[in-house]
Amino acid sequence: MKWNNQLIEQLQWSNTIINRAGKERVAKEVADMAKNGDIIGAGSGSTVYLTLFALAERIRKEALHIEIIPASNEISMTCIQLNIQQTTLWNKRPDWTFDGADEVDPQHNLIKGRGGAMFKEKLLIKSSDKSYIIIDPSKKVERLGSKFPVPVEVFPGALNHAEQEIRRLGASEITLRLAVGKDGPILTENGNFILDVRFDTIGSGLEQQLKSITGVIESGLFIGYDVDIITAE
Repeated sequence: MKWNNQLIEQLQWSNTIINRAGKERVAKEVADMAKNGDIIGAGSGSTVYLTLFALAERIRKEALHIEIIPASNEISMTCIQLNIQQTTLWNKRPDWTFDGADEVDPQHNLIKGRGGAMFKEKLLIKSSDKSYIIIDPSKKVERLGSKFPVPVEVFPGALNHAEQEIRRLGASEITLRLAVGKDGPILTENGNFILDVRFDTIGSGLEQQLKSITGVIESGLFIGYDVDIITAE
């Protein structure tokens, strides 16, 4: 028996979606890539959210069998709201993944993680044969870190050690991301803290240097990944 999910039925995107018309156009473009039987990884962000609506419309009209592997509770709840079937990485591998980004440089290196789901997002991209990053023009930068800090997911008990080691890598500023609507720090999908870290320069090896610190679960750096960029103009 299914739950009467009134709270999920009322779910809406928490913030105003900037450039909604452009994002809806590219959301339809991405949804049109789906084929019957596809297993699709879905990251996080407003364009991913809108793409699920376009995908749900195709599923309804064309009776497609498509399963989503969500990167976050927010996206999972949206799938429930839209009656899109879900699966997990325990038993399925995504044919392809779509996601957003906070910054994209000319070499298609990324900063992600404003939504706090970068560990699962990175796992989905690594597991997929093809990955599409959907952005609007404001996300394009000449240098990573010019607009946003690098999110670093840290096990709570390792907070002090991680801060010390990250400073040794040249961090110019480190802040613990605080929650909105509750006291204390924000928690990731895995129950960890997020440090927002500023670097004057981000080298090609920084992603691995951060990952090598004991207590660091993942960072929002995606350097050298094979992704296609789709821009919502």
